[in-house]
Amino acid sequence: GGNLFRGAGLAEAGMNRVVGDHLGMLSDVMNGLAMRDALPRAYVNARVMSAIPLKGVCDDFNWADTIREHSEGRVVIFSAGTGNPFFTTTSAASFRGIEIKALEVLKA
Repeated sequence: GGNLFRGAGLAEAGMNRVVGDHLGMLSDVMNGLAMRDALPRAYVNARVMSAIPLKGVCDDFNWADTIREHSEGRVVIFSAGTGNPFFTTTSAASFRGIEIKALEVLKA
């Protein structure tokens, strides 16, 4: 979500760091939704999972659901980082990749 909002950058501009990080998480979800919308045009079935609940927008992260989706050949897009301020989305992508034993983790 750093292309839209970056929490650390907003904090440098005077915004509360936690609020800035929350904006970064939401912008990360926006990027995930855009990816999910684009991937079917390349014949890729994808699902967005968020570390923060956004009912009606995307699914909440659930380890068992992620394992099932991944085993069925779907791309799982993790969004909103870890759901906690002060952690980068890169940290979250690495963490989630290890958690689901992914062979590849792509970061855009």
